[in-house]
Amino acid sequence: MSAVAMPLPVLEMPALRDAPHRDLCTDCGISRSDDPSRCGRACQFINPRYAELEVATHGRARDAARGDELHFGAYLEMFRARLRVPVDGAQWSGITSRLGERLLETGAVDAVLATASDPTDRWRPRPVIVTDAAGMAACRGMKMGYSPVLALLDEAVARGYRRIAVVGVACQVHALRALERELGLERLYVIGTPCSDNTTTERFHQFLRLLTDRPDAVTYLEFMPDMRVELRFADGTRQRIPFIQLPISELPSDFIPLTCRACFDYTNALSDITVGYMAGGGDGHQWVIVRNQRGRDLVALLGDTLDRTPLISTGSRAAPVRTFLAQLGRQAGGLPVRRAPRALRPLIGWAMSRFGPKGLEFARTRVEMKAGEGIINLRRERPRRLLRMVPEFAWRLAAPYGLVPAAGESPAMTTETER
Repeated sequence: MSAVAMPLPVLEMPALRDAPHRDLCTDCGISRSDDPSRCGRACQFINPRYAELEVATHGRARDAARGDELHFGAYLEMFRARLRVPVDGAQWSGITSRLGERLLETGAVDAVLATASDPTDRWRPRPVIVTDAAGMAACRGMKMGYSPVLALLDEAVARGYRRIAVVGVACQVHALRALERELGLERLYVIGTPCSDNTTTERFHQFLRLLTDRPDAVTYLEFMPDMRVELRFADGTRQRIPFIQLPISELPSDFIPLTCRACFDYTNALSDITVGYMAGGGDGHQWVIVRNQRGRDLVALLGDTLDRTPLISTGSRAAPVRTFLAQLGRQAGGLPVRRAPRALRPLIGWAMSRFGPKGLEFARTRVEMKAGEGIINLRRERPRRLLRMVPEFAWRLAAPYGLVPAAGESPAMTTETER
């Protein structure tokens, strides 16, 4: 494969094969690899293996009776954190980028597979192989679109890299874990980030144009735990828009693909460490979930540069989740969903931000919303996929809201004859 030179040292963007068509595909990169047939045993949308891969990765599956594992997956500890000296240009304080840097600085890995911005579009993701810590600077900040980062696995192995780290979202990490034993690696660190909804880069630009009359000046976008979207502009100004005022009704129905609307691993439960925003509290802290000893080793690399604080949890998730799922149910049934009157939206947005769930309760809220959303969308658009795609823990999360499996929708409700 050829490589495209970049201004930063030892950062390579190898050429990628074209992706063959796949139904329910997020282009993790396996379909572009030397053996695209591996999709059949690796893809979470074709052959989801959550419990099996949790045991292989962490030594055990999530324990519903232990803490918040039913919601967030197996873990050793969780906390809020931020770097004491934030990394310039990072989405938050730069924990994820700094972990990649430290792995390379200490020689713990030969390379980090991560995602940078395409040279032609700051928002377009482009998978990269980073072999020098300075190259991680190009991977800071948010990108929107599909990043086939696992397409670089073959290239990394061909170059003799046997100790690698991968920074990825849940669908990428599921495929990576499914193929991990085949790769012949000496060491693998997986730094996961939560992911809820994705879209193409082109569709994201459409979204920006609906949000602001200065879309080309936007340098930062983030969905915040206070239920608002924050925009930052090149001139240093900022704007926060309540979720309820987002122009969702003006977007095409397929703006978010079914894969993302039917994903049950919001918290990236197969990573060694998950670094995200949901339970961070909205004050600059991120939510860190340490899942196994490799995750602890990663935290140790940051030493006293990491400021850790206890998690917070306030409010109640029951009403927001119930309202959200009721609206989805009406949409699935073909009924119109009325939006709140325009004049009341700022007030409702303020009330959601002021009194809505925060911290861990906000994270539980989003996970339960995603579980119910996935079940509702699959029932509407891919009913035959329910049996295979919905994990047992998702049914348990959705049950308090009246979403329970019918005959043939879960292994527990399916007879041997039906199987």
